[in-house]
Amino acid sequence: MYEVEIGKGIIRKSGNDVTLVAVSFMAHEAVKAAQVLLGEGIDVELIDLRTVKPIDRELILKSIRKTGRLIIADVGWKTCGLAAEVSALVSENGFKYLKSPIKRLTLPDCPAPASAILEKAYYPGVKDIVETVKGLCD
Repeated sequence: MYEVEIGKGIIRKSGNDVTLVAVSFMAHEAVKAAQVLLGEGIDVELIDLRTVKPIDRELILKSIRKTGRLIIADVGWKTCGLAAEVSALVSENGFKYLKSPIKRLTLPDCPAPASAILEKAYYPGVKDIVETVKGLCD
């Protein structure tokens, strides 16, 4: 067994091109996406928040100062979710370090589907992360 310090995220992969902040299932998907992107010449710094209240704001801001780009991957909705909160945190405290707009990869703002076919389109995964990172780094 192990313990996770409340309010302390972890850098799962160091990188220089873009900061990818993820939590929960998206942190696992982000690890896979970071490996794909590394093979394509994009060096992702991957932050797994692990806890969201309190949030590890210093870890996020330190990474933004280094990379200048931010993508937040979350399995919550875009409106009023964790991605919105992290985006606000960086906009308020680290805006001057950003080289490009913040991107949020989240669930669509609609009810969750009940069929397997619709779920594949609804839930983001590795492919979505890779496409979002590549779009931001172009």
